[in-house]
Amino acid sequence: MTAEKVSDFVIWERLEQGRKAKAARGGYAGYGSPSFGQMSVEGELVTNPQEQNIIELIRRHHKSGKSLQKIANWLNQHGYKTKRGSQWKRISVKRVLDRLYGKTPRISGATTKKI
Repeated sequence: MTAEKVSDFVIWERLEQGRKAKAARGGYAGYGSPSFGQMSVEGELVTNPQEQNIIELIRRHHKSGKSLQKIANWLNQHGYKTKRGSQWKRISVKRVLDRLYGKTPRISGATTKKI
């Protein structure tokens, strides 16, 4: 390993340790944009009230039995945008619900046998 690569590795390690330490203290470590429903203020994650309202709408529609696509369509029809200002898609709704309820395994084409 060259001296330059060693130096880069040492810097990367220090940055990684600093991010982990900040995250352990509850701070925002700066990996991409915060999750939908949160924002970074002075290096700390705080609740984004506008996005929290949208999360509640998604939760209610999901609990009423609407499909992910129907929820996305409803949000788009009513002018709601994603964190990056895009139209809602089925996958964006799923990601919000996964963060809300935890990820659920997707079983595609599974059948059940009757004994």
